[in-house]
Amino acid sequence: MLEGLTTQTPWVKKEEVQRNWYLIDAKGQVLGRLASKLAYLLQGKHRPDFTPHVDQADFFVIINADKIKLTGKKLDQKVYWRHSGYMGGLKLETARKLLEKKPEMLIHLAVKRMLPRNRMRPKLLKKLKIYAGPNHPHTAQNPQPIEI
Repeated sequence: MLEGLTTQTPWVKKEEVQRNWYLIDAKGQVLGRLASKLAYLLQGKHRPDFTPHVDQADFFVIINADKIKLTGKKLDQKVYWRHSGYMGGLKLETARKLLEKKPEMLIHLAVKRMLPRNRMRPKLLKKLKIYAGPNHPHTAQNPQPIEI
């Protein structure tokens, strides 16, 4: 019947991946919408040759992380917690305190928690560079500005 007409799905090998650098300005962006778009782009799902088990992530430089927006009452009601492992070692801080102290961490945690929990998550997060101000040390890589 149609024996010679079937096509194979092209699987990309890690050596064949072409990585680009992109610059994203987070000024005035809503945190959750930016993080979900970044998680989608970091996995490489926007590529026509997407392969689930291969790291196809481009490099993303996020600037102006201190000017990110949170909607509603999330600045005061959203609580980030971590635990030292010792009794009574629970540390709590609101999104407002985290934004004042470490604004890069706010975006990092949002993107991290939207990525799949597997071995590729740490590798993908290494390709995400976040800076609080408008300056970054990646000018030599010539990142292309994109709008999200």
